[in-house]
Formats: sequence, C-alpha cells, structure tokens
Amino acid sequence: MRTPAATTRTPTAGAFGVGPAIEDWTGDARFHEYSAAVDPIGSGLTSRVPLQRFPAHRHQGGHTRVVTLDLSDVLATPYPATGPSLLARFLCIDEGDHIDLSANATSNLAYCLSGRGHSEVEGPAGVGTVAWRAGDVLTLPGRSRARHLAEERAVLYHVDDSPLLAYLGVEAAEARFAPTRFDGARARALLAEVAAAPDAATRNRIAVLLGNARNDRTLTATHTLWAMLGVLPSGQVQRAHRHQSIALDLIVDCRPGCYTLVGEEIGPGGDIVDPSRVDWEAGGAFVTPPGMWHSHHNESGAPAHLLPVQDAGLHTYLRTLDIRFTRP
Repeated sequence: MRTPAATTRTPTAGAFGVGPAIEDWTGDARFHEYSAAVDPIGSGLTSRVPLQRFPAHRHQGGHTRVVTLDLSDVLATPYPATGPSLLARFLCIDEGDHIDLSANATSNLAYCLSGRGHSEVEGPAGVGTVAWRAGDVLTLPGRSRARHLAEERAVLYHVDDSPLLAYLGVEAAEARFAPTRFDGARARALLAEVAAAPDAATRNRIAVLLGNARNDRTLTATHTLWAMLGVLPSGQVQRAHRHQSIALDLIVDCRPGCYTLVGEEIGPGGDIVDPSRVDWEAGGAFVTPPGMWHSHHNESGAPAHLLPVQDAGLHTYLRTLDIRFTRP
C-alpha cells in the first residue's frame, strides 16, 4: 500500500498552529536523547528562579498605582510573573481612591501593610463588602472581581496564582473557597502566645500559619497559597531549611541587622556553604528560590516580623513540598 504524501494544511479557527501543520500531525514532534535533555534547568534551557529583592521605596510616595513585581524577563514568560506560579504586586491607594483587580487566578491574597479601607467583592460566592486595616489578610477565590478602596492611604501586598493558570492555558472556573478575612490583631495575639511558650526558642520558626476551613488536608490559606505571620526574636537564628515551593517574603517590620542567607549546599555543621545575603528592610520583599537552603538572622536588637507567601498549598497537594530542616 502506498503511503499518501504528507501535505501542508492551513490551521482553521481553533486548530493547532504552533509549528508546520501537516496531514499526519508530526510537524511539531521532537525527540531528545535522555541524558542531554533530562535536566533543562541545569543546562540553562529553563531559567532558574532568581534570588531577587524588591525595596520598599517602590511603594512609598506617589499616587494610586499598581507596582508589579515582575520577573518575566528572567523567567522568560510572555505574561507578568514573580515566580513560575505566582505574581506579587504592591497596591498603593491614596485616601478616597480605589484600585480594581480581576485576575485570572484561583487564589488571591492581600496583606494590608499600612492604612485601612474596604473591598467590594463580586464573584461566585455573591456580592459583599469587607473592611480591612493594617495587619489583616484577605483571601479571595477564583473569578472574583474586587474594588479595593482606601479610607486612609493604604498599601496592600497582593499575591495571586495567575502565572500558573497562564502557563496551563486555562481560566478559573469555580470558587474553591469562600472570601476570608484573617484578623491581624488576633493573629498578632496568637503569635505572642506562641512566642511566649517555654519551648519557643527551640523551634525552627515562631509563627502562626493561616488556614481555611475548606483546606483541612493541606492546612493552607487557599488550596494553592500558603502564608504565615512569623516573628524572628532579637538575637535568634531560624536555622537553615529548604522546600520546593517558591517563597515571596514580605518583611512587615524590622530594624537594620536582620538578614537571610541563601545557598545551594549545607556544610557538616549545618551552616550554608558560600551563601548569598539578603538584608531585610521594613516594607520590602524578596524572592527565595525553590529548593535553596536559607536561614534567617536577627542581630538588630529588636524583634522582626515577616509574612511569606508560597505556592506550598499546591505542592502539599502534589506531595512535592519536601520541606527539610537542619538539626540544631
């Protein structure tokens, strides 16, 4: 039997049109020798997540605006991204003004760094208004449209998983949790109780995790996002640890002398080998790449507070978080 010659055809609306489209669909097929292709990150084909700092001056002064912490040029994505699955922004809102957000994301998390106001939310769970103030965290599910209004000048640290959906080429179809506000005063009170516990000094972290009743298996703020409010007491070190989730760390408050050490290897004594240092700044943020060892240090003479946001809800569900700690 004679095999028909492959013919080129023009893709119709909705058809695949990435490479040369031919009749037997082999035009985009590629074959790679395993050992040369198994690690595209190591070979440089897929870029690494950078250790990146975002100074506080980016959200200070000026008028109402969205400050996107965009690393798409490094990550080689055609859409804004702070990490492969997360996008962080500072929402700077003048008194009496507002910012509208409606991201294609399954999860939105906003921490009020300063000021106060309220959000008018419309989505699958209905329409409602919630007030917030400094220290509060607000989580909104997929397909939510929010208008954030400031009653006094406010700065919100906003993180969503829109890059993940953009990569998958999908749209959020349903709400996986209800809009939720985490009261900042209550979180601080609980954190003070944890810090006062007799064994607090022996723990790797002194922190309160934000959870949601809908996520009783992952114990996370949303089904994709993990967040915590933590304190690093003066003179203490949170010893080296690592996880496969990316961390977008917000420094809530600190004095000079707080910093994070980041590196790829751990020495025999549990210290990070040849680390890079990231100095903390109140109101600043930085990216801790997945899989990197990191330790937090406070030599400032005063306690410091931080709020990391990670895609650890997703990694916990996938059973890939692989969090590890060095022993004291």
